Amino acid sequence: MVGNLLLRGMIAGAIAGILVFAFAHTFGEPLVDQAIAFEEAAATAAGEAAEPEIVSRATQAGIGLFTGVMAYGIAVGGLFALAFAFVHGRFSKLSARGTAAVIALAAFVAIILVPGIKYPANPPAVGNPDTIGVRTELFFLMIVVSVGALVAAVAFARNLAARFGIWNGSIIAGIAYIVFIGAVQYLLPPINEVPENYSAAVLWSFRTTSLGMHVILWSVLAVVFGFLAEKRLEARSPVGRPAFR
Repeated sequence: MVGNLLLRGMIAGAIAGILVFAFAHTFGEPLVDQAIAFEEAAATAAGEAAEPEIVSRATQAGIGLFTGVMAYGIAVGGLFALAFAFVHGRFSKLSARGTAAVIALAAFVAIILVPGIKYPANPPAVGNPDTIGVRTELFFLMIVVSVGALVAAVAFARNLAARFGIWNGSIIAGIAYIVFIGAVQYLLPPINEVPENYSAAVLWSFRTTSLGMHVILWSVLAVVFGFLAEKRLEARSPVGRPAFR
């Protein structure tokens, strides 16, 4: 069963990857071109030689982007399926579609939204090459802390449910998660390396487009995988009995 769900997760990830590629190619790549143009203009003004183009922009925006997005989508889809196989039927009575939706929403918040608030995505020409290591470490630290805090919040909510009810327990645990994440983000060092004359419109559009790509990915995973998993579980389970214990 887990193998079947894994396959369906990868299929859902591939479908999501195709849609993300179409979105990124249409709305994201023009912003990258504008950012590169700014970077080249700044280098020319400073009298610096242009960096050699190892891979053409056409290749980067075409097959390169498609390959990267598809590999990422399929990999995330597989991990999503494994998380579903572990969670479904063990912690709630939600249907397969409901479980998939909850997992997708939780993953989007913990892995994408929360870290992105503190350390948002940046286009070319934004960021000091000398600090890329530190910036990467801080970003992944924020992901680890966010995921860990979410797991703790879920466990906290389950403990509170017996005393305060499911809704009240979930609200209390959610507030605790928000307060904890807010404190962590306040304590972690900020990173602001945007050039003073950089286009605010390009920066804002790039960041919202990057967020939109993830919204598409996790939404499609929730909908497509939820549908495929539900059909598979219905086919394998006797009427009226859950597929997982």
